[in-house]
Amino acid sequence: MNATETAQYILNQDFFSQWMNIQLIDIRENYCLIEMPIKKEMLNGLKTVHGGITFAFADSALAFSSNNRGDAAVALNCSINFLKAGKEGDVFRAESILVNETRKTAVYDISITNQNQENIAKFVGTVYKINRKVAEL
Repeated sequence: MNATETAQYILNQDFFSQWMNIQLIDIRENYCLIEMPIKKEMLNGLKTVHGGITFAFADSALAFSSNNRGDAAVALNCSINFLKAGKEGDVFRAESILVNETRKTAVYDISITNQNQENIAKFVGTVYKINRKVAEL
């Protein structure tokens, strides 16, 4: 499978990303650009996007970019900085870019923006390569 086919394979099994209505926009090896519309069920008590939703969206971007070569990797450490509150009706985009790779780990920078290209969050994720193929799991 190529990178796009592998990412689609992962999405087909990822019911939470499906619930978030994540769309794969651009998939290349160790890279992804995904999109998600913000719906009412994603808001917190202050009527802004729940931080857990923003984190989960970035985590999905990490999964699609770090696994799309077919070699399985799992999150080892992740951190997020929330820069601007999202609201219902927004469309979030996450771009995940590989910044460092070793034999067993890789680090990705993930930027989340809205439909106006405003910065919503900055996420850094480290993955651990588990020496298995995505298709085996």
